[in-house]
Amino acid sequence: MTKAKTAADKAAATADFAIANGAEAIRAGFDKAVKNYDAVLGYGKDTAEAVMKSATVAGKGVESISNEIYAYSKQSLEDSITVTKAVMSSKSLHEAFEYQSDFAKSAFESYIGGLTKFGELFTVTAKDSFAPLQGRVEAWLDVVQTTRA
Repeated sequence: MTKAKTAADKAAATADFAIANGAEAIRAGFDKAVKNYDAVLGYGKDTAEAVMKSATVAGKGVESISNEIYAYSKQSLEDSITVTKAVMSSKSLHEAFEYQSDFAKSAFESYIGGLTKFGELFTVTAKDSFAPLQGRVEAWLDVVQTTRA
């Protein structure tokens, strides 16, 4: 009986050890899963905030570009009306030609200046819009590397 009792004690001790280690492994796995879930959730929250910032900046940039286009169009129309009145009221063909030539030159310069300004606004808007999104890929790689460890 002592051999049977010793074997039973050993089996019970082995079972207790296995249960304790199994429970600890489950607890460690669960804690790691919760930690990884929190990391992914935090990444999603940060990315959503970055997208919102980017959309806000883009909206303001589009508004600014639209305002500039409106101002340019309005000024161009006013200049056209002014020169048309001047041409119509000119006293000679030479004077009308001078008004028209001056207008063509200033309209071209205004057009080139407007294009330059619109290009700069577009570039700044695009750069500022993507700035909040920079680093999101690196952040995702960090999350993936952290969860693998």
